[in-house]
Amino acid sequence: MATEPPPIIGTLETALYAADLAAAEKFWGETIGLRMIARVDGRHVFFRCGAQVLLIFNPAVTEQPPTPDSALPVPAHGARGPGHFCMSAARADIDGWRAYLTENAVEIEADIIWPNGARSIYFRDPAGNSIEIAEAALWS
Repeated sequence: MATEPPPIIGTLETALYAADLAAAEKFWGETIGLRMIARVDGRHVFFRCGAQVLLIFNPAVTEQPPTPDSALPVPAHGARGPGHFCMSAARADIDGWRAYLTENAVEIEADIIWPNGARSIYFRDPAGNSIEIAEAALWS
């Protein structure tokens, strides 16, 4: 038996949930500018986000357990209510993001300078998820 867990390389994917996948696809693809890498109508839309993947699922569908004949028997999962997702940007680009989002009718809920001096801005996606853009120094 191992006395310590094996190493983790990092986060590979993050999931958010949205009942209106068309609105999510438009927001994350057109407004935020992420590249869509997969879509199954009514179930999910996936985007490349740097080295990570952002998964947007319809919770009403993914809460259902897989059928015995499922090609990919992923266990049921889902969440209700707003989640949180944070993307990293250079400090010099945060003002640009703030201006860009405002121009695109996305309300900035908070603009914070953290105790360690790092900055982040918060806004919502169409599903009500809390989205943050922060400089990586936030967790340094």
